[in-house]
Amino acid sequence: MAKGNISVQTEDIFPIIKKFLYSEHEIFLRELVSNAVDASSKLETLARKGEFKDDVGNLDIQVILNPKEKTLTIRDRGIGMSKEEVEKYLNQVAFSSAEEFLKKYKDDARIIGKFGLGFYSAFMVADKVEVLTKSYRKEAPAVRWICEGKPEYELEEAQKEDRGTEVILHIGEDNKEFLEESRIEGLLKKYCRFMPYPIQFGTRKEKQEKDGKEVEVEVPNIINNPKPLWKKKPAELKDQDYLDFYQELYPYSEEPLFWIHLNVDHPFHLTGVLYFPKLKGNIEVQKNKIQLYVNQVFVTDEVSQILPEFLTLLHGVIDSPDIPLNVSRSYLQGDPNVRKIARHITKKVADKLKELFVKDRENFEQKWDDISVFIKYGMISDEYFYEKALDFALFKTTEDKYFTLEELKEQLKEQQTDKHGKLILLYTHEPEAQFQLLENLKPYNYTVLIMKDIIDNHFMQHLEYKDDKISFKRVDADTPDKLIEKDEERESVLSKKEEKTLQDIFDKLAQAHQNLTVQLKALSPEEPPVLITQPEFMRRMSEMQALQGGTSHLMEFMNLVVNTNHPLIGKLLKKRKEGRAEMASYLMKLALLGQQKLKGQELSDFMKQTVDMLSK
Repeated sequence: MAKGNISVQTEDIFPIIKKFLYSEHEIFLRELVSNAVDASSKLETLARKGEFKDDVGNLDIQVILNPKEKTLTIRDRGIGMSKEEVEKYLNQVAFSSAEEFLKKYKDDARIIGKFGLGFYSAFMVADKVEVLTKSYRKEAPAVRWICEGKPEYELEEAQKEDRGTEVILHIGEDNKEFLEESRIEGLLKKYCRFMPYPIQFGTRKEKQEKDGKEVEVEVPNIINNPKPLWKKKPAELKDQDYLDFYQELYPYSEEPLFWIHLNVDHPFHLTGVLYFPKLKGNIEVQKNKIQLYVNQVFVTDEVSQILPEFLTLLHGVIDSPDIPLNVSRSYLQGDPNVRKIARHITKKVADKLKELFVKDRENFEQKWDDISVFIKYGMISDEYFYEKALDFALFKTTEDKYFTLEELKEQLKEQQTDKHGKLILLYTHEPEAQFQLLENLKPYNYTVLIMKDIIDNHFMQHLEYKDDKISFKRVDADTPDKLIEKDEERESVLSKKEEKTLQDIFDKLAQAHQNLTVQLKALSPEEPPVLITQPEFMRRMSEMQALQGGTSHLMEFMNLVVNTNHPLIGKLLKKRKEGRAEMASYLMKLALLGQQKLKGQELSDFMKQTVDMLSK
């Protein structure tokens, strides 16, 4: 068996870097500033260890734009490099100084870099890159390294007074956008706004008090917040601190309902703050608001690869050095740690919600309309969260009362259990539109839930799947006496012949209305003479298809129920043939109005007036 070493041709590496190393060219700035942060962090680590005894001093990182010279410079006062280190780390692609440093100092340093490729992202936008660097070791002279995106480079001693590194990018013609001040400032605020060392980008004017007068002075333009709220201890913070930070993340946004401060050291490192926003019903609009950071460096706001889908409705920040990323730090790698982190965050969210529910149920109920979509979404999509949420998930009734599922079971088992032993949970999707139907149910003393969230169809189906002893029915799924089937059967006052006549009359009228089926039922004389019902299964399936972007005609199937025991129906049969058809037509139009134009109290009043008029 022959063995050998794979040979990589260096002249081929630069085209690959330019095209494929990172998904977006703009990432180069994040990588180079991250390197400057690492250099500063290394110096502080050495100072803590006593290996650097001089004054650390100012560790601000400077980003300097010179459109005239077509250069962009990233300057730090960190650890710097000697000639030998430049040859070791810059001339060997994918040889990481950060990884080597971490092996030596382990948990004493917080280093961002890992793969040793970040520096080479400079060549995605620059035709030439210069590195001017001086090691923290006083005996090591400064050196200059120059490369024009080819395997050849220049390395020479240079003059530099202070320790640290300057990376000077000579921006190429194809990337002139990175010579625009607004573009660079935007990228710094996007990727570097919470990096742990101050980052200066030029200067800005600021009004200050001097000798009793307000004067305008020029000050360094620090574009980041090196000590973000999530890195602080919760005990040090007040509610207003969390609200202010939310505005820093999402300017001009409506205040969040509450928040969770994450602070985990074992078995993984995780910090962050998650906010519960007021959900407005449109789930998609709420997503992609959680920002993922690794050691305060922005990675992405697409966190669905880390968190369960429902948690992406929250807003805020997650920061963990233990989340595995690929080479470009743009995409997340599959890893058991990710699952552990996801489970931990899910648990913290569930525990927080239960704490709020138990501690102040009245306040929790007041917030329910704003968080119900989130909790229901979680119960549908995450089994672990489902089990936890059963303790605090609420159901609101038309009487503005709130119950958990277990409370509903206990309260309604006598009144709303059908002849098959199933608990029937009646609901309305729109109390105002279904006002008359709710009025029809009052004599039965049923409890009716309000289920109007965008995902309620899926939520109800999920609960029915989990518990086969409950079933949801909308108030228009059947006639009032059949919504909850009992053993009692009411007899019709009409003869078979009269029923046949009645069926023929309404069947003929229904021919003009596609998907309308006529049913004769013996209801209470106090119930409406005619009403429309829609089979629960068909309507629910149709609504689910519509929610998923499909089309369905199932919802168009309706039943026109004629109450054979209503006095008006008896009066209709006593009329002459022409009068029967006219009166039946009027009654059918009356029923259809409830599906089309009139709603709520308006419909209820109109129906009563019409029935009274026809009864005379």
